[in-house]
Amino acid sequence: MADIKNSRSLPPIMTLTDRAASRLNKLYEGAEKGKVLRISVGTRGCSGLSYEMNFVDDSLPTDEKVEDKNLVLYIDQKATLFLIGTVMDYETKELESGFTFTNPNEKGRCGCGESFHV
Repeated sequence: MADIKNSRSLPPIMTLTDRAASRLNKLYEGAEKGKVLRISVGTRGCSGLSYEMNFVDDSLPTDEKVEDKNLVLYIDQKATLFLIGTVMDYETKELESGFTFTNPNEKGRCGCGESFHV
């Protein structure tokens, strides 16, 4: 039997910055009212993995529910090991804006930043 005194808690699957929470809250109140953001990891790009985001009406039975800053996200169960400890932000730049991910599990990204590997 494992000694639970020596076990440590895992970091949350994902947390939101204040900017990401603000943007997501605006989407939940506006164009995506009644839906929830679902995040998964797919295969794409030169490094092999990419973040996928879709607004869904309901979670799948295997999805993980993440709550942060009074907002709910669903995480595809198959993506949880790739995402543990990830921080989701929202950045606005001169020519583009969007959600970004700071993932401690990433070992590298492709040159264009579209995909990553662990």
